[in-house]
Amino acid sequence: MSDTNIHKGHRNRMKKRYLDEGLDSFSDHEIIELLLFYSIPQHDTNALAHRMIKEFGTLHDLLEADPRDIERRCKVSLNTAILISLVAPLSRRYLRQKWGERPIVNSSTVAGNYAVSLFAGRIYECFYVICLNSQNRVNYAALVHEGTINEAPVYPRLVVETALRHKANSIILAHNHPGGSLKASNADIDVTRKICQAMKPISINVVDHIIVAGDRYLSFAEQGLLDSLII
Repeated sequence: MSDTNIHKGHRNRMKKRYLDEGLDSFSDHEIIELLLFYSIPQHDTNALAHRMIKEFGTLHDLLEADPRDIERRCKVSLNTAILISLVAPLSRRYLRQKWGERPIVNSSTVAGNYAVSLFAGRIYECFYVICLNSQNRVNYAALVHEGTINEAPVYPRLVVETALRHKANSIILAHNHPGGSLKASNADIDVTRKICQAMKPISINVVDHIIVAGDRYLSFAEQGLLDSLII
């Protein structure tokens, strides 16, 4: 039997397994291998899938990588790199759309869960401003800054401009801690205070600040941290 027929049989078995079982029983490299079927025809992709995950350390970090880095470091085509890099942002869009076009965010629990969907899989620290109308419906969730792993400088003027642009009646601040800590740092508290002060003259309330770490969150409002910052 030729190598081509062996590979074809393997691919058909993998696809049937996915159709019968879904992805739950697949190992990380098998998931990448399955994706590679659709950009690399008629070649064994098993070794490449192993190598790609090893290069970036984890499946998570591979899926969050810039496609140009995937192309360069894994020595694959740009088409292949783009296919792999599409998974994470597509997942975030899926999670956001499960909420509907303009969900009502009227409690810290809802705000926390909504924020978790915004940061799913992100490996860099990001800062969102969630703009709400007078009925607490989301007008827009704006990504206002994407920083390094350890730092996300947020400028109150940018938050003010974002809130005005999206006609916010109130806003919820949200950022993530990729390192996994849910503790609000002194910098987190300080920037929240500055933003609250900046929003006061334009009569837009900051109703919460959510910190996300993985699938967990901390709410400033729930913890009583916001009361002392709104002067």
